[in-house]
Amino acid sequence: MGSVKDYFSSLGKGVASLVKGLEVTGKEFVTPKITERYPENRDTMHIAQRFRATLELIYDAEGNHRCIACGTCERNCPNGTITVETKIVDTWDGKKKKKLDRYVYDLGSCTFCQLCVVTCPTNALTFSNDFEQAVFTREKLVKQLNYLPEKPEPKPTPEQIAKLEAEKQAKIEAAKAAAAAKKAAAQPAAPSASSDDDKAAKALAAAGNDPEKQPKIKAALEKAAKLKAEREAAKASGADKGGAAQ
Repeated sequence: MGSVKDYFSSLGKGVASLVKGLEVTGKEFVTPKITERYPENRDTMHIAQRFRATLELIYDAEGNHRCIACGTCERNCPNGTITVETKIVDTWDGKKKKKLDRYVYDLGSCTFCQLCVVTCPTNALTFSNDFEQAVFTREKLVKQLNYLPEKPEPKPTPEQIAKLEAEKQAKIEAAKAAAAAKKAAAQPAAPSASSDDDKAAKALAAAGNDPEKQPKIKAALEKAAKLKAEREAAKASGADKGGAAQ
């Protein structure tokens, strides 16, 4: 008897559950549809601006981007999604300049953390909300973001050329002046009477008020002056004899 009671009890619960499920299904059957009609409504579908779909370089109306190939985004990417390839070009003033060659972005390994956009010093990157990125192979998810050809270096104006020439001439004159000063400093200076007097004054000042040193220093200075006078007299007489012989 108990088994029959349990059977009908279970049957009643099953029928009640079935009726409840049919009730939910019936309500959904008559409820207006709110399912997105993609891709039919692709042109009118609204996508939130904060939605991150794929990384892009920001180009202006003239086809210029602001990337300076500093590599900050590549270093800050947590999983190596970005690869920045650079090249060195010559500028009109004879200097070297690093420029962007290829900006490679792997959408398949991007975590959309936006560290590249936040840390870019020139605000050259942004995330678009174009979510239609489905492809058949992962190789097609690797993109080159600088898709426009790089423009050549601008030509200098006449004012810039004149300024550069003036700077070059100034550098040449400064180098010549420095070389002349170095050469003059390397040549020994000719002794003069004023330098001898300065040396004698310094020697006497060093002796101070010492009664023993001062007479000795004076005698040495007088002897040196006498020898110098004799040498100059001998040189002068030699020069006179040579002129008379001629």
